[in-house]
Amino acid sequence: MRPLHYAAALVAGAATVLAFAPIGAYPLELAALALLAHLWMRASPGECFLAGFAFGLGLFGVGVSWIYVSLSQFGGMPPALAALVTLLFCALLALFPAAAGWLQARIPGPELARALLLIPASWTLFEWLRGWIFTGFPWLSAGYAATGWVLQGFAPLLGVYGLTFLTLALAGALWAALAVRRYIVATLVIAGVLAGAAALRGVAWTAPAGAPLPVALLQGNVEQDLKFLPERYARTLETYASLAEGSSAKLIVLPETAIPRFLDRIDPRYLGRLEAAAVRNGGDLLMGVPIRAGIGEYYNSALSLGRSAPQAYYKTHLVPFGEFMAPGFHWVLRVLDIPLADFSPGPEAQPPIAAAGQRIAVNICYEDAFGAEIARRASDATLLVNVSNVAWFGDSLAPAQHLQIASLRAIETGRMHLAATNTGITAAIGRNGAVLARLPQFTEGRLEILAQGYSGITPYMRLGDWPTLAAALLVLGATVLLARRRR
Repeated sequence: MRPLHYAAALVAGAATVLAFAPIGAYPLELAALALLAHLWMRASPGECFLAGFAFGLGLFGVGVSWIYVSLSQFGGMPPALAALVTLLFCALLALFPAAAGWLQARIPGPELARALLLIPASWTLFEWLRGWIFTGFPWLSAGYAATGWVLQGFAPLLGVYGLTFLTLALAGALWAALAVRRYIVATLVIAGVLAGAAALRGVAWTAPAGAPLPVALLQGNVEQDLKFLPERYARTLETYASLAEGSSAKLIVLPETAIPRFLDRIDPRYLGRLEAAAVRNGGDLLMGVPIRAGIGEYYNSALSLGRSAPQAYYKTHLVPFGEFMAPGFHWVLRVLDIPLADFSPGPEAQPPIAAAGQRIAVNICYEDAFGAEIARRASDATLLVNVSNVAWFGDSLAPAQHLQIASLRAIETGRMHLAATNTGITAAIGRNGAVLARLPQFTEGRLEILAQGYSGITPYMRLGDWPTLAAALLVLGATVLLARRRR
């Protein structure tokens, strides 16, 4: 493989970022993956590894470049070091598409089977591993780009990794049509997948539960570099109290760590003021606040106040180096100036918060990137609520990508997804993934909407990612056995 081919893979990976939010040009992802399949088709395993690495470096180097913002602008890391750490992190992520390329090349098989089955199975398997190993980083999984397109019809059955498999299969069919002129096979695959997706989009997997609920999502727009300054604290409190008191909604939602102090250090009179606003409306208020439960035991939490009994959700899936430090890495805290960076994980099994007549599955920030975990929690809930603070990433691609992830969680579970964020994007998402309403970024405001609760279980909520993983492993295993029999 020539250097030009690796350069083409790098450019194709970078261009794939346009397939995700905020652009959403899904066909571009199909074209880029078809090009990568073409480069892989007759290359050695080592060449496939390098081409996959180049593709991944382009994809993540552009798509998650916002990590530099959090490290340099808000984490206090010197710019050169932040750039190096970001590059190394993107290179680590690029190893997963590289490994997928190596694996598919190691298994003998006909080109058509490779394009339609082997490459999708290998890519999906390593994408799932990326979302699991070292607590996981499933950002920019290929299936997210299908949100808003007809292929999302498969999401309630197969989740994001099922969409990834089908996306790679569609790209393989595109390659088959353009590179080897297998028009009939390509047409049958593309038509079959899209027809099935279109039919599934018409299925109502869940049913309304109760009457629509007036909800207010608050966006305080507190700058990240000012949020934890003592002199900014009183103004932050007044911002959220005023926004809450100006609403008549039965459910009021504040963002993650909206009150930037431990619960036991907040003036009880202020908590009473928030609770009074919720009680006056005959409902409840959810707010993000850190809770100190004991010595060395701190939780990133969401607390309910109002007519219902007080309840709390403790975040379970923490961000490495942002919310917890692995043993031996606490020195990182001395390099990064990140407040509240060593939380304890909450219990895995936490019931939904019963508030405002709904059962609310709360998740905090990064947690909604893990579809199977959200699906498990949603089974007993009628609403999904995410509280976030993506101000860490400034004016970057991260907030739009996060909103796209939230949209797919709504589709997978057949439930509305409400997102309250500090600086945006605060939004209400319908169970079909459509953004029903949103606030502009970097503005202070209150999003007032009617939220409908839903009950019922989608197939993905029942089975999770296992059908897709089993199919990928079956494809790989069957291909190996067939190759051995031919020998």
